[in-house]
Amino acid sequence: MLRAFLRTAAARARARSTRPDQDDDVLLDAPDDRLAPALLAAARGEHTPAAGLLAGTRERAEWEHRDRYTTRLAAFSRSRSAWLDAWRITDPQDPDALLVAARLAVSRHWDSPDRALLLRQIVPAVTAAAEAAGPDPVPWRTALDAARGAGAGHAEFERLWEQAVRRSPHHYGCHVAALEYLAAASPGAHRECLDFAETAAQDAPEDALVRALPLRAAFTCLTTADDGGDDADGVPPQGLRARLDAAADRAIALSAAHPAADPWAAELRNLLVYVLLRLGRHADAAEQLRLTGPYVTSFPWDRETDDPLGRFLGVRAEVRAAAAPPAAGSGHPRSGRGGRVRPGDH
Repeated sequence: MLRAFLRTAAARARARSTRPDQDDDVLLDAPDDRLAPALLAAARGEHTPAAGLLAGTRERAEWEHRDRYTTRLAAFSRSRSAWLDAWRITDPQDPDALLVAARLAVSRHWDSPDRALLLRQIVPAVTAAAEAAGPDPVPWRTALDAARGAGAGHAEFERLWEQAVRRSPHHYGCHVAALEYLAAASPGAHRECLDFAETAAQDAPEDALVRALPLRAAFTCLTTADDGGDDADGVPPQGLRARLDAAADRAIALSAAHPAADPWAAELRNLLVYVLLRLGRHADAAEQLRLTGPYVTSFPWDRETDDPLGRFLGVRAEVRAAAAPPAAGSGHPRSGRGGRVRPGDH
């Protein structure tokens, strides 16, 4: 929570005069009601609430929550690690402390120019910790990320992947790690990424987060160069367009299963807005902006800028302007998707 508030306040102070209006009603990377007390305690150097939170997710097999909370706690520790250091001194073998520490190590090494070398050095320890974690798939997500950053070969990555899905066949985080490995190993392999994501979504329960994996694959397709490339207007290749729309439609259905202004669904909805806009579906994007309410997530906006909140506010202003009724006599025909008619709309 402290990180979210500090980033929001600093970003507003930097660009107060240049941002669109109505930026005081949003929260960047706001934690939910379970994570917020743990982050506030960590800011005071206390680890007990975080330990209790992660122990509860492990005991109840809440793997998606465990993965997300671990990521947020590790991100907080990048700048304020005293609480984690105290935790590890108090209980060096605590599996939850080891999990956060492993995620923190991977995160720190990822930004280094020597990323591959540094990650190769810790992959054995991260993997050993995952093997000791019993049925928990979340340490394997960290091992998969570390292996990808270390440039692991296909055989090694597949070995880790098999261990992950054996513990939880529908864990979203592990599937995202595998999708990103596939995209990095075979640039332009958009159809393969969509095949993988669609298969995972089809096999998952109706309420499983992994049903949003095709949306993540669509994001990958839209933000990396394809063999054939996009056309001059940024429209995806014709052979992929129907599959990208289907991925967005599946995510819209998943979004509808969550209440409006739900912080848990915020990342799904922010990513969905991004993809819908790239597909020219402005009316659908406007509806997802309404549903997400005040909750802004750094991803995916931080892929384009160091100021994700500012980028979101700019996008929101553009969508609202596009959805507004045209002024009398403006003469601009509009498409059924809420924007001006473009060649890609037909």
